[in-house]
Amino acid sequence: MIVQRVVMPGLGSESWTVLGEDGWPVGPIERFLAYMSDIGRSPNTVRAYAYDLKDYFLFLRRRDLDWREVRLEDVGEFVRWLRQPPAGRDGVVAILPVTAAYVGPATLNRKLASLGAFYQHAARHGVDLGPLLTVWQPGWRARGPWKPLLYHISKDLPQPGRAIALRVPARVPRVLAAHEVQAILDACTRLRDRFLVAVLHETGMRIGEALGLRHADIEPAECLVRVCHRFNANGARSKSRDDRVIPVTGELVRLYADYLNDEYGQLDSDYVFVNLWAEPMGHAMAYPAAYDLMVRLRRHTGVDFHPHLFRHTMATRQMSSGVPVEVVSKLLGHASVSTTASVYGHLTVADARRALEDAGWLSDGGVRL
Repeated sequence: MIVQRVVMPGLGSESWTVLGEDGWPVGPIERFLAYMSDIGRSPNTVRAYAYDLKDYFLFLRRRDLDWREVRLEDVGEFVRWLRQPPAGRDGVVAILPVTAAYVGPATLNRKLASLGAFYQHAARHGVDLGPLLTVWQPGWRARGPWKPLLYHISKDLPQPGRAIALRVPARVPRVLAAHEVQAILDACTRLRDRFLVAVLHETGMRIGEALGLRHADIEPAECLVRVCHRFNANGARSKSRDDRVIPVTGELVRLYADYLNDEYGQLDSDYVFVNLWAEPMGHAMAYPAAYDLMVRLRRHTGVDFHPHLFRHTMATRQMSSGVPVEVVSKLLGHASVSTTASVYGHLTVADARRALEDAGWLSDGGVRL
């Protein structure tokens, strides 16, 4: 089985499908992926679903199982199968017990979530496997001050949960130091590239959101940048469904003006970031060009980074500086404040030391040691 990119005729939009050994799309997977594309899921999301379901159907074929008749134990066996290296999944190569798992807990949970979405879609077409991947648990109680909408009504109602969920170790996102960001900016030999890095660092945008920026989204007089969810010719997308406005510094606006005056010139395009030195000239800058730029900057500076790391850096520093989590969540475009708090609300050693020093604990504990 292989995952194949698909371009919709007449629309130019991208999707994905899974081809079987006969070269034809696998029917159940194709129906599900087509549905996901129809309701507006991003091509990257559909692609991830395609790879997850390809693994699942490959497992079913090697176990001679029908996807409509699997049991919970079969799904558990699928998890164990995924943990093995590809060479050991067919049973030809023996795997030592000390061998590390090939797939981590976070990836396994994502694949199980893909199966859950697939079987929910299948249930609406007559293939209902009941509690294969979903179980009903007692109502949950909010442990903190934040409570979801209609919490007073739903707190005692049963809630759906995963029948199989692996524990994922908490990971603190890495943050770029100020001198690392400065080195990356200084390594940019063109204003367009410097402005792109500056936008990522100051606004915390995703790379797709930055590549989809239009000139109308920047309000120089008010020092504001708007992130909009819409179709872009370069395939760039905003993951957030709702538009948002981000305040920026006057320095960033001046860099934008320098970029327009010195490099953009009289080019007629709605897009802020365009191809100026490579074909197709004047077209919106696409993902491959942006990632090629990041590779060159990594090689030149020796700083190991990726575009999303600027987002982590901005959010972490804002939280550490005392910016309310609700504000940070709004600027990032998160659908839930709890997502922001769980990812960026970690307490670093530096944060703990600063709090202890402010309280006078480290300077005068009242006890002579």
